[in-house]
Amino acid sequence: MAGRASRKGSDDSRCPSCSAPTHRQWVGRIAALLVTASLTPLTPGQERDIRTDPTRLTWCYVTGPWRPPELRWRCTLRDCTHTVVACHRCPPAAPTTLF
Repeated sequence: MAGRASRKGSDDSRCPSCSAPTHRQWVGRIAALLVTASLTPLTPGQERDIRTDPTRLTWCYVTGPWRPPELRWRCTLRDCTHTVVACHRCPPAAPTTLF
C-alpha cells in the first residue's frame, strides 16, 4: 500500500511522527485542499463526535479492485457505502520528563 500514487496525486504512507497509516491527496478541483487522512474507518458514532469539532473534516475513502484509492468530499446520502475516514491527528505524546 505504501508509495502508490494515482493520477490525482495521492499517496498511501505512514505518518512521520506516529507511524499511523495515512492517505494524502488533493481533494477538490477549484479550491482544493491537501488532506492527510487516517486510514482507520469510523463508525457513525465516532464520525458524529469528530464532526462536532469545527477544525476536523470527514471524508469518503473510495477503493476498488480496478481503481486507485481516492478521498472524496463526504457523501450526504443516507445509503453511502464508502468507508468514512477523518483528517489525521497524531495521538498525544507520552510525557518525557523524569520528575
